[in-house]
Amino acid sequence: MNSTTTQGVTVSVSTSYLPDYSSPQQEHFVFAYKIDIRNHSEYTVKLLRRHWHIHDANGVVREVEGEGVVGQQPTLEPGDAHQYVSGCNLKTGIGKMRGTYLMERVVDGRTFEVNIPEFTLVVPFRLN
Repeated sequence: MNSTTTQGVTVSVSTSYLPDYSSPQQEHFVFAYKIDIRNHSEYTVKLLRRHWHIHDANGVVREVEGEGVVGQQPTLEPGDAHQYVSGCNLKTGIGKMRGTYLMERVVDGRTFEVNIPEFTLVVPFRLN
């Protein structure tokens, strides 16, 4: 599991390959990733936006940006955590993702970026 902490907010990521939704013969590889966000700061924070950089083994980079995560803009009190699962498809069996969340301190409306650690997406048979 990859983790990083920015201004008291820790983001951890774990991944899995979804063979039932993938078709390697058609260059379609589907992965799930589980995100765990923990607020270790002294402030209540709200996740406003996400911004992803998705890389495949062919050198193609996609950017995905939007409000919240999986339709939510969670608010985390100090000590709270939020988990969600999402997915990504690639044209190669190896890739990576990294990104940021735009967070807001609820007390004063100040926004700041929280880093999402870079993580690798790899089909298991590519590891041999």
